[in-house]
Amino acid sequence: MRGGDDGLPEERHLTVPRRDAGARLDQFLAGALPDISRARLQKLIDSGRVRVDGGAVRRSHKLRGEEEISVVVPDPVPLGLVPEDIPLEIVYQDHDILVVNKPPGLVVHPTANDTEGTLVNALLYHVDDLSGISGVERPGIVHRLDKDTSGLLVVAKNDFAHSALQEQFREHTLTRRYQALIWGSLVPSEGTIDRPVGRHPVDRRKMSSRVVQGKDAVTHHRTLEVLGPISHVELTLETGRTHQIRVHLSDAGHPVVGDPVYGGRLSKRPVADPRLEALLKPIHRQMLHAFHLGIDHPRAGEYMVWEADPPEDMRDLLLALRSLYRGGAESRGLRPESILDPEGRPPSSPSYRPGPRPSGPLRPPSRGEEDRELPDVASDDLDEE
Repeated sequence: MRGGDDGLPEERHLTVPRRDAGARLDQFLAGALPDISRARLQKLIDSGRVRVDGGAVRRSHKLRGEEEISVVVPDPVPLGLVPEDIPLEIVYQDHDILVVNKPPGLVVHPTANDTEGTLVNALLYHVDDLSGISGVERPGIVHRLDKDTSGLLVVAKNDFAHSALQEQFREHTLTRRYQALIWGSLVPSEGTIDRPVGRHPVDRRKMSSRVVQGKDAVTHHRTLEVLGPISHVELTLETGRTHQIRVHLSDAGHPVVGDPVYGGRLSKRPVADPRLEALLKPIHRQMLHAFHLGIDHPRAGEYMVWEADPPEDMRDLLLALRSLYRGGAESRGLRPESILDPEGRPPSSPSYRPGPRPSGPLRPPSRGEEDRELPDVASDDLDEE
């Protein structure tokens, strides 16, 4: 939250109700000041910017009730990244959140190797009302897509929205659906892959579901149509582990078409059909697209859904595959709600539509997740594909 017009830090004053006697200071403040993240409140306490009856205390300080608390909230400090005028398709935006349809080839968050040309650099240029996440003037990235995966991402503009969205990820109440082109046909055509994902035992740059210890990972799948040796599938995430969809499909023997990391021998083996080989020649990324995103709006509480068609390269390949292999038993036909119908009608612009809200979380949080405090920047647990 911004300071006053005079540029001075904002100071807030609270009186502790008697009913909160015995509560920890940081827990009380997290409930009393929901627009400031708990992580930032803890930093304010540790730096002496929170006073109880005029004195500095520890974050674990037990309240008695009726104390006077003052909280000094400095203005957010600049992130230190250069805003860049990178073309960006913002599907939705209000004071708390924005939804972006990320193109393939765009890194979401800066790393040691990518400090320029990222989604965050673009957001710093295009969005002028970022009020800061944990004291830093930056967009709140609560989930990520790999560089060469396209699709919908929600971004928080302030601490309040950031905390609320993190809670939805923790409780698995968001809806995240993908479309992919994969090698072969999943059997059964509709089912669930429930295999933990962890660091690959040999290649530490990769992830694997063939590990002794890993984190819970659940992916639901259904086949939309079979087009020769390639299937068009829809995937719904319950969890969001690093490269989860790509790992689950690859380890099941059906890697995503074009995946340079998890494609295995299928990405290197010559294709028997010269017509198919010609179609795949220009494909240099995984054919994976996050087409559906549903969240509870952090402030309004309304369940909101957005959908976006795949980008041109994936759409053109899908239509070409239909033209090549359509007919008879090889095509199952898309269900009516699929974003690209079997007639190959022109794609629509990304769209918003109301609910309906899911009946509840897809699964309960796994043991240990209930008390896990999520980081300010998405960790591996918040990587979605």
